[in-house]
Amino acid sequence: MIVKEVFLDGFRNYNGVSIKFSDDVNVITGRNAQGKTNLIESIYYLATGRSFRSGSDKELITLDKDGANIRASIVSNEREQMLEARLYRGRRRELYANGAKLKKATELAGRLTAVLFCPDDLTLIKDGAAVRRKMMDNCLSQLRPGYLAALTEFNKLYENKTRILKDYHDKPALLDLLDDFNLRLAEQSARLIYYRAAFAEALSKKAAAIHEEFSDNTEILDIKYKTVGRMDPSGKKPSELLPLLLEHQQEHRTAELRSGLCLSGAHKDDLEIDINGMAARKYASQGQTRTASVSIKMAERDIHYNSKNEYPVLLLDDVLSELDSKRQSFILSKIRNGQVFITCCDDTVVTSLTSGKTLRVENGELI
Repeated sequence: MIVKEVFLDGFRNYNGVSIKFSDDVNVITGRNAQGKTNLIESIYYLATGRSFRSGSDKELITLDKDGANIRASIVSNEREQMLEARLYRGRRRELYANGAKLKKATELAGRLTAVLFCPDDLTLIKDGAAVRRKMMDNCLSQLRPGYLAALTEFNKLYENKTRILKDYHDKPALLDLLDDFNLRLAEQSARLIYYRAAFAEALSKKAAAIHEEFSDNTEILDIKYKTVGRMDPSGKKPSELLPLLLEHQQEHRTAELRSGLCLSGAHKDDLEIDINGMAARKYASQGQTRTASVSIKMAERDIHYNSKNEYPVLLLDDVLSELDSKRQSFILSKIRNGQVFITCCDDTVVTSLTSGKTLRVENGELI
């Protein structure tokens, strides 16, 4: 998976800029607020169909422009492709692959795959469950197009069911719709849980091996997938998970009506992460949590490779500056294969790299 060239116009602080990249490591340097992360963001957008910094496409468009264009020439599965996103103010974006307009954003999934590692990911262990679900969703949406479709549908159903639970007191007729939404929500939950359980198992094995090496064989990292109730989804197909989810829904029906909250479904999932048998979220030191976070992100990259037989694009956005020299060296030793983008203010941290290209950014221009 290689990004050969990116063209940006009206995107953040880039206007009419075309940038060619090395197939190996690309170090993007410059002072703060010059556009380093914007460049990483554009690549991530074409891989996932969304920004990792903003929830609205309008925020990605230069203030004095009505639209933005992100276009990239890539090599995926040994085939050259062209991906493009056209963003507009006041109307929906348009996505293109090889000149053909895509009907749905899900059609973009898997054409370009990327693993992002940014400072926020260093809190992966200590933060709430939503952060770990997001990590799973980001990876699986790129690897399994069917997953992204299920996730999109689940989110719509969840919003609708939540609205019913909040508004039925004033509009009792809404309760007539609840059973239908419960069934459809359980169906999509079963699909998501099926994929997540398999992903968590693979992640645990990969991350444990990396973490053991990283900690000089002094720590054991263990990751377990947890979903609603006491359900064990390991090895179960969606059709086997569905009746278990429907049973859990029924058990919580009264509580949902009373609280106005959706208490059953894949939105309650989490990853339980232990270090040496202790809950990392409660007991791990800052150093341990950072080591575990690095291990998980490197494992995520390996899972992509095992699935597609090619490395995803690795985006390291200012993460090295947040790590000590030992952890920096470990990451740099693990990125000898595949294409890598590293943003940093001080390029001396990557002097050990023997191949690649250095790009200096100043106010949206390459110097």
